[in-house]
Amino acid sequence: MNHNKSSILILENAETVWNAITDDEKFSEWYAPGSTWSIPELEVGKQANFTLMPSAYNNLQEGESIPMSFVIKEMKTNNVFSLYSEDDEFLLAFELISQPDGTQVTVNMEGFEESLENLKAFLAGKELPYA
Repeated sequence: MNHNKSSILILENAETVWNAITDDEKFSEWYAPGSTWSIPELEVGKQANFTLMPSAYNNLQEGESIPMSFVIKEMKTNNVFSLYSEDDEFLLAFELISQPDGTQVTVNMEGFEESLENLKAFLAGKELPYA
């Protein structure tokens, strides 16, 4: 087990998980709920934007927000989706690996366990544990 990554098994096929990660409306629902993603074009080299809003899981105050700009770095349908922020030198990469009982979803760094739990609950149609 690699402790430098966050990972979870989701009882859905890779295509369903892929759609929840790459569709900006769905992504906005489970990843830092209350914050928004905008992914106008799902293509390597295209820009994506994220606006982090205040929540119980960050230190932002009411009325504050942190806009972030990303470039889609890598995209292999139903397998790899990565976004890179040049401003923050930050790479956010999701890897999907089909398993007999679902899809193993791994983020390239630790600290994303709550987001992955939200993704799992979102896809199961359950209340998000970290909303």
